[in-house]
Amino acid sequence: MSDATLHALGLDPDDFAVQISDQIESFIVAVTEVAKGEDPDSAVPFLLLEVSQLLLAGGRLGAYEDVVPDERYEPDIGPEPGVDELRERFALMLDPVDVYSEVFDPYEPRKAPVAHRISDDLADVVADLRHGLAHYRAGRTTEALWWWQFSYFSNWGSTASATLRALQSLVAHVRLDQPLQELDGLDTDEDLAEDDLAEQAGRVMVEEIAGPLGLPRT
Repeated sequence: MSDATLHALGLDPDDFAVQISDQIESFIVAVTEVAKGEDPDSAVPFLLLEVSQLLLAGGRLGAYEDVVPDERYEPDIGPEPGVDELRERFALMLDPVDVYSEVFDPYEPRKAPVAHRISDDLADVVADLRHGLAHYRAGRTTEALWWWQFSYFSNWGSTASATLRALQSLVAHVRLDQPLQELDGLDTDEDLAEDDLAEQAGRVMVEEIAGPLGLPRT
């Protein structure tokens, strides 16, 4: 999407940057609030909504023309806030439905699914977005747009898309009253018994997801 196209749509390129930054900041604030665990019953459907809205910003960045940074080398943004606490909070909140299977690149033939964690994904996405937000707040708008666009293609876009599919699948299993299957063959960094994982996943889905969706608890 070129500047000329943006003007034709009545949207100034500077307004585009403001809108993208607002969407990104809104996502970071919302996800950080969910991670506090004050309303765990609503966590999964709320994350589904927030990740969906973030990917709208990503789609707009993907359709936008290539952003060229003002400087050859990226300016130092100073120390970045860590995301380990965010990662740990989500891992605890989403356990044991945190782990899911994903194919990294759907265009790679015969690529085997690998294990991912929603908690890792959310933390990684927030880290990417915060990096660009630091540039934006420092007045380096082009640098911020370049980083958000580049990292959308190289990391957070695919990560957020995979997370969205996992969250949508969780909600769909509840709404369609379909129990989760055992996660056979997933190589995780924890020793998770498959039978326990499937049993706990079903219980967590009923207790933490079904209520907010208006389904009866058992």
